Amino acid sequence: MSHTVPVLVPMPAPRAYSYSVPEGMAVEPGSVVQVPLGPRQVIGVVWDGEDDGGVDPKKLRPISHVFDCPPLGKHMRDFIDWVAGYTLSPPGLVARMALRAPAAFDPEPMVEGLRFVGGQPERLTPARAKVMEIASDGLSWTRIGLAHAAGVSTSVVDGLISQGIFETIFLPPPPVVAKPDPEFIPSRLEGPQRQAADEILADVREGEFAVSLIDGVTGSGKTEVYFEAIAETLRRGKQVLILLPEIALTASFLERFQDRFGAKPAEWHSDLAPKIREKVWRQAVTGEVRVVAGARSALFLPFEDLGLIIVDEEHDPAYKQEDRVYYNARDMAVVRGRIGDFPVVLVSATPSVESQVNGQSGRYTTIHLPTRFGDAALPDLHLIDMRRHAPERGGFLSPVLLRAIGKTVAKGEQALLFLNRRGYAPLTLCRVCGHRFQCPQCSSWLVEHRFRGQIQCHQCGYAERTPEACPECGTLDHLVACGPGVERIAEEVERHFPEARTIMLSSDIMGGVKRLRLELDAIAKGEADIVIGTQLVAKGHNFPLMTLVGIVDADLGLANGDPRAAERTFQLLSQVTGRAGRTGLKSHGLLQTYQPQHPVMQAIVSGDAGAFYEREIVERERAILPPFGRLASIIVSADSRQDAETHARGMRNAAPQVSGISVLGPAEAPIALVRGRHRFRLLVHGRRNSDMQGFLRAMLAQSPKERGSVQVQLDIDPQSFL
Repeated sequence: MSHTVPVLVPMPAPRAYSYSVPEGMAVEPGSVVQVPLGPRQVIGVVWDGEDDGGVDPKKLRPISHVFDCPPLGKHMRDFIDWVAGYTLSPPGLVARMALRAPAAFDPEPMVEGLRFVGGQPERLTPARAKVMEIASDGLSWTRIGLAHAAGVSTSVVDGLISQGIFETIFLPPPPVVAKPDPEFIPSRLEGPQRQAADEILADVREGEFAVSLIDGVTGSGKTEVYFEAIAETLRRGKQVLILLPEIALTASFLERFQDRFGAKPAEWHSDLAPKIREKVWRQAVTGEVRVVAGARSALFLPFEDLGLIIVDEEHDPAYKQEDRVYYNARDMAVVRGRIGDFPVVLVSATPSVESQVNGQSGRYTTIHLPTRFGDAALPDLHLIDMRRHAPERGGFLSPVLLRAIGKTVAKGEQALLFLNRRGYAPLTLCRVCGHRFQCPQCSSWLVEHRFRGQIQCHQCGYAERTPEACPECGTLDHLVACGPGVERIAEEVERHFPEARTIMLSSDIMGGVKRLRLELDAIAKGEADIVIGTQLVAKGHNFPLMTLVGIVDADLGLANGDPRAAERTFQLLSQVTGRAGRTGLKSHGLLQTYQPQHPVMQAIVSGDAGAFYEREIVERERAILPPFGRLASIIVSADSRQDAETHARGMRNAAPQVSGISVLGPAEAPIALVRGRHRFRLLVHGRRNSDMQGFLRAMLAQSPKERGSVQVQLDIDPQSFL
């Protein structure tokens, strides 16, 4: 007799739907299935809990198909439910992140192979003899693999097959990466690194939930320390997930992993070819892949037996997803470890204030690495007061920084100039009538990209050719670029150092990720003298010849109303200056600033990170900001300003009266227009122990329904305040 089960479908429905299970079909919680939904067939997961009980199975639509795929385990299903409940997202949309490779739900097809059966061909050529000699070891070969190993064309192998020298067999599909070997090259850790590794290994051997924070200066060997935790987890037969903020830029990390374990980890990020994604997903579920290194979405891979998560650069804002399901992968990694009862390791040279506080309170074990690996010295850091050492007219680099670049290049070493601003100039205006070029769809200025001949919006991607005349007054050749972007700094560097080899790195570089990896490789090999880059260059790269880092505009991140502005600026500038002198060469960092007395600037040059964090923690506690308080952001957007504002006011009026939780706004968002949609913002502020989710659920239940073009986005623990 058929029965009914709840099935979670990948759409924004608030709960699972009931389906009947046809006779002879076997399903269990976690089974990946195909079900009818309206006129379409969609993928779903059989979920936990009872179905609707009193419904006659005959009145329900039946499950169409069960995939030959291991079911999503109980820990994974609990994790999906937890994330949905915490972020107030529909569980179907969270489950969808775990089902990102539909073609992988059925097993991969077998691969046609060959086995040597013996005999003599009619004519034995040297090429045929070579093939037969290699194949006589009794192993199975693919046709192309055998031809390649023998150094002959596939037609030679085909000739031998036709004469019965080989028989056709079917082989399992090859693994996406070789298995890593924890004993391949055992580590040579010493002193503080050995001590740190031993502390983490104790947690791994216990195999229970625990969070460690490795807080070590740049170049202190943090990666080598957590490699030991990975090796121990592999010895215990469990899988490992390494989260990295920008996986597309970490070719050097993959090579370091291969040097230690003899094989690369499987990668998981948006730039992977679909076929490789499917293989990685399938082999993570079946347990063939032992280690995955991936961007934040890798957290939703349904591993067979996950035993350790590493979150490298745990402070990085790239771990926050701000699309459909808003979540912070660092925080959710800790949750996944708690649900699965295994250790989680957070790693950073500049930990987030939240992780620092968790370390101080004993929720996390903090492991300090205060010195660089192999006795390499940290760079000498100095501030350049731009009020006293102003650049020449039309320039942005002070004479002090230019002299330092000249000396560095003369010694055959590398200089890095950092400016967190893409393009040529952040603002273009007409010097006759004052017209500013603004995006027609957003309330942001168009940024000039001179190398492309375009002005572009960095909010929505709108672009147009850089005009020759002002559209407002028609004057020719009177447009002026205001302020610097990396392209403009590159132009200034080439003017001062025409002989130097210069490379510019930015996320909108032509050629995408492949080109970036080649450029980073070239820098590491010393094929550039001066590197000019945005925050991409702050991400854990190892440039052996880099001995000078110049920060073009150290004040840039401080000029907005973000409560995390000081922390972000401190982290970014510390990470960038940490690129210098990692191999023991004497190194320098120079920061151009108009605010040399600012606590962030003083903390960086004095190297007293502890004092900076202490001050930042006291200020957060006083203002009841995270981690001492809780925040949620609500963005209401609509095609018309009035519709957005009216709906936001309706939501504000629907907020329940609860002590300890207040609603601020609505006010226009700092970027009030994006892609033609007007945006208003409400900020919900509560104490640390407030039931923020309960408050928001009650508020949403009483709020006016979304009508017309109105959309509401909810972000628990917001990172961005734009």
